[in-house]
Amino acid sequence: MTRLNRGFIVMVLLAVLWFIPVPSGLSVTAWHLFAIFAATICGFILQPMPLGAVALAGITFSALTGTLKPAAALAGFSNTTIWLIVSAFLFAKGFIKTGLGRRIAYKLIALFGSSTLKLGYTLVLSDFIISPATPSNTARSGGIMFPIVRSLASAFGSEPGPTAKKIGAYIMVTSFQADASIAAMFLTACAPNPLMATLATQTAGIDLSWGTWALAAIVPGLLSILIIPYFIYRVYPPEIKKTPEAQVIARQELNNMGVMTKAEKIISCVFIGALLLWSTSQYTRLDATIVALLGVTVMIMTEVLTWKDVISEQGAWDSMMWMGAIIGLADSLNKEGFVPWFAKSVTGLLDGVSWVPTLAVLFIVYLYSHYAFASLSAHATAMYAAFLAVAVGAGAPPYLAAMGLAVLSNLMAGLTHYATGAAPIYFGTGFIEQKDWWRIGFMASVVNFVLWIGCGAAWWKFIGLW
Repeated sequence: MTRLNRGFIVMVLLAVLWFIPVPSGLSVTAWHLFAIFAATICGFILQPMPLGAVALAGITFSALTGTLKPAAALAGFSNTTIWLIVSAFLFAKGFIKTGLGRRIAYKLIALFGSSTLKLGYTLVLSDFIISPATPSNTARSGGIMFPIVRSLASAFGSEPGPTAKKIGAYIMVTSFQADASIAAMFLTACAPNPLMATLATQTAGIDLSWGTWALAAIVPGLLSILIIPYFIYRVYPPEIKKTPEAQVIARQELNNMGVMTKAEKIISCVFIGALLLWSTSQYTRLDATIVALLGVTVMIMTEVLTWKDVISEQGAWDSMMWMGAIIGLADSLNKEGFVPWFAKSVTGLLDGVSWVPTLAVLFIVYLYSHYAFASLSAHATAMYAAFLAVAVGAGAPPYLAAMGLAVLSNLMAGLTHYATGAAPIYFGTGFIEQKDWWRIGFMASVVNFVLWIGCGAAWWKFIGLW
């Protein structure tokens, strides 16, 4: 389908929704705003233009038609969540530019990578350590971890084709699948997470702060990254079981990197300081965004990052553009009464059904509908607020529903070879056949669903979230 055809579909959807009769209980403004929002989401999915351009068109049209005043249309860009995302992308830039992420991974491999299973766990541990400061699973998994995984496979003579299953296929799929859970563990570990925290506040009036998210995710997250590598080891076993060569390779790479540079030491201090301030915000009263901006400021002042690095970080500014637009539109939708009207209408159809089966169905539909999506951000933007509104309207505890949908928004990354930005990078190497990718992805999703929604819900009850 050409870009022109995809754009035509978006415009037809906008026109149809715009001109059909306004449903009872809604104002004309609310309905027209929904038409713009729905068309924007459709544009995110079909992508006749880049996401930022689609978002820009949406807010421009909302102001041009008088549906929103210009200040309201642009209000999303002043949201602190947007600046947290930008700052976190710049943290990731520092990790990649200085090589600190690679150093951490190779150091752990040198210490623990003596067998294939241990090597799998070591790669996962490396990913976990750097995840709080890398808000893009594409940047973290695809940009930092993938080159290491790929080089290790080659070192063992494992290449796409007959030798793929010697070790390469296992460490590829393990590294990728575990990253889905790691992305769910911190507010700053994946780009859609701060967006969903904002939508949770707008929709259900709850606060998913950095500390709250981390506390809620730590138990199911650790269970997942402990179980998934072994689970894959059993269902998709490597032919090579012992890997002492990996430790030799890691030591050689560390020798090539030399001693830890001044820039790496600064990044380490900034990262640890940010983690401490984020996790103690309930005592310091420091906003997570201000902490992140402080870290970026220190990196610029110490010349770890240059201003050119900042303005050239396309991922940060692209995310700011489309997320700022969608947050503004979503906030206005809520203020105009559309979200409460939608939740009331849907829950009316579920009259007599308790919140438990309702929430279970919403979780399952939300997770597996990602087969129709090629972006975690687009999926969360399209469905998170609506599903949360229905769940809360049905009587589900707000934090249980909000956190459950939020973690599923990350876990769905493992389903297909197009589910998220890092997926094509790993799949494109040719180590894993599509049928195996989908089979393992589905099985891992079932395991993660039990761990995160089953054990997770029990943990969230224990800590008093619901």
